[in-house]
Formats: sequence, C-alpha cells, structure tokens
Amino acid sequence: MATWNQLGLQDSASPLMEQLIFFHDHTMVVLILITTLVGYMMATLFFNTLTNRFLLEGQTIEIIWTVLPAIILIFIALPSLRLLYLLDEVNNPNITLKAIGHQWYWSYEYSDFLQVEFDSYMIPTNELQNDGFRLLDVDNRTILPMNTQIRVLITAADVIHSWTIPALGVKADAIPGRLNQVSFLINRPGLFYGQCSEICGANHSFMPIVIESIPINSFLSWISSASEA
Repeated sequence: MATWNQLGLQDSASPLMEQLIFFHDHTMVVLILITTLVGYMMATLFFNTLTNRFLLEGQTIEIIWTVLPAIILIFIALPSLRLLYLLDEVNNPNITLKAIGHQWYWSYEYSDFLQVEFDSYMIPTNELQNDGFRLLDVDNRTILPMNTQIRVLITAADVIHSWTIPALGVKADAIPGRLNQVSFLINRPGLFYGQCSEICGANHSFMPIVIESIPINSFLSWISSASEA
C-alpha cells in the first residue's frame, strides 16, 4: 500500500530538484486557493435562494474575473520562467560525463580521463540480489562525486532515448547526431535511479540509469583504478 510520502516527488538530491519542489509547492498553494474560492462560490449558488430580477450586466465583476486570473497566472509564470532558465544554466563543470543511448542500454564515457568507458545493462530478474531493485539495478553503476559541478553530454546511437534522474531534477533527450547537455550538483551520497523516458522500442522499459554519488576522495581512487585497468 502506498504511503503519503510515495505520492509526491522524490526526495531532492540536488539544488535543481529543491527548486522544482519549491515551485511545485508554490503552484499547489495557488491551485488550492482557487479551488477553495470556486467551490465556495458554487456552494453559495446552490444553497442561496435569493435572485435579482433586474440584474442585466455586472461591469465590476467582469473586470474582477478578468484581471484576477491574469494576476494569478503572473504569480505562476514568473517563478516558472526563472526555474526554466536555471535548469538550462551550465556552470563551469568540474567533470564531464558522456551518456550514449543504445537499444536498450546506456554507454558512459568519462571524457576528462583516459580510457574510462563502460556499458550499463539492466540486471535480469533471475540474477538480481536480494537487496536489488527489479528493473532498476544495473551491472555497472555510474560513479560521480558529490558536491561537484557535473556536466552530462547526452546523445544516442540509434533512436531517440531520454536520460532522466528524477531525484536530481534533470532530463534530456538523447538524439542521434545531436549533443544535448544537462548540468547538476549532487549534494548528498547515495544511489539515484532513473529510466529512459522515451518510447524507444520493445525494451524501452528495460534500460535503467543508476547514479552512485560518493565523496570526491573515493571518486578519485575509483577513477585511478579504472584508468589503470
């Protein structure tokens, strides 16, 4: 049975996702106020028996119900536009990762290091460990350092895929012949799961993404051993 904390967004793991959650809460407050006001007005119409036989027009109320929604839309649009440009901002990245979508797995290349690249396949259910997540775990996790500005270059080798990590607030299409990019900073250690968000073929739902966030010293040790291998 779903609990209340499973009905909302995933817990934030980046400043971008924090801003997305703030915007979601802001919009929900506005919607609740609108729903309450409209519900109250409809209730008064249902239960009020008073009428006005001589009411032909209401210039004042027409101005109010034209201007008020416009003001409400501005309250929603301004934070939305700010967040839209914030998501598209690419700060000076410390690490660049290249993600390539295939049917149906992901390949990763650490462009700043020599010969560090691997494929990441979903672990079949019959090979899954007891503590694994069905349809979400992969054989090679993508290791990234926390508290570091990271840029991900995203493309595809065959059809359109989509590289998505909900907890980090990033999503970009992987299009053959084109490079898209996202930028983020992971502010806590952990495992963060995502899946291809484009309908890219028969096994579309079987190409998950797993980001493992670790401290910078541990990442440097891992990347050194991976470069030597």
